[in-house]
Amino acid sequence: MALLEITDLRVAFDTPDGTVNAVNGVTLSLDHGQTLGIVGESGSGKSQLAFAVMGLLAKNGRATGSVRLEGQEILNAPAAVINPIRARRIAMIFQDPMTSLNPYMRVADQMAEVLTLHMGMGKREAVDECIRMLDAVKIPDAKGRIRLYPHEFSGGMRQRVMIAMALLCRPEILIADEPTTALDVTVQAQIMALLAELRRDLRMATILITHDLGVVAGFCEEVMVMYGGQVMEKAPVDPLFAAPAHPYTRGLLRAIPRVDHHGADLDAIPGTPPNMTRAPKGCPFAPRCDYVRDACLDARVPLVEYEAGRFRACNRRVEELA
Repeated sequence: MALLEITDLRVAFDTPDGTVNAVNGVTLSLDHGQTLGIVGESGSGKSQLAFAVMGLLAKNGRATGSVRLEGQEILNAPAAVINPIRARRIAMIFQDPMTSLNPYMRVADQMAEVLTLHMGMGKREAVDECIRMLDAVKIPDAKGRIRLYPHEFSGGMRQRVMIAMALLCRPEILIADEPTTALDVTVQAQIMALLAELRRDLRMATILITHDLGVVAGFCEEVMVMYGGQVMEKAPVDPLFAAPAHPYTRGLLRAIPRVDHHGADLDAIPGTPPNMTRAPKGCPFAPRCDYVRDACLDARVPLVEYEAGRFRACNRRVEELA
């Protein structure tokens, strides 16, 4: 049995402009210790998929389908069911640590609250454990700094605090939503190396949500490419980077700057992502695709396995993609 199984997950939001269909029929599974990268442009549904799993959708959002944690259905579960699962079994690192941390509370109080609430620890025992976790994420002078407020930390250090908070209860699954956003390249590398080290030590499964395909290549075992709320391609990392099998994946990879193409113009995918208040009935990438055909516009293209462990949603044969 897979650790996490998501089946036909759909997420929609009611807005004054109409219904926004953010996630449209995503299916995936995650095994113990596995690392999955989810990539795609902004608005492709990556974060909303994670929020649905965690039960953290906005009030105007609704989710349908199935999310099972070792066979237990947790999608839209009541607070009495989902609250003990959060932090203890599934933890999440959010995009912006400055807005995720309470600016009016010392770091010690925010971190200790996780352990007193979920693990039943006393305050002193919880603070001692928090100091040990801050040491584990390599924050210098953790014993002294734990008494500081979030604004007294640098961006990289705040991100380390968020990682430490997420790992306090030794979760089975860690969802990292853009964990290196707004960090410089050196700090980004340190954060990803830290996550890889902690993943090995704690043997936890990890879902990494990011725009950075380079980070995925160095961190993940499998990658899922999303666009318009749908999965375009899903495959192990090495085969996908070596021979992408969907026009959108190929476009993303061509847009990555290369050191061996000095001075060359960057390739870009023409057009813009679809307006999900009027989700297309066919392939959402069709208006921007060089390989579009009539069948792509008329009906949704199913995600099918075309090689062992490799899936794609495209009407063209792989050999047709130049």
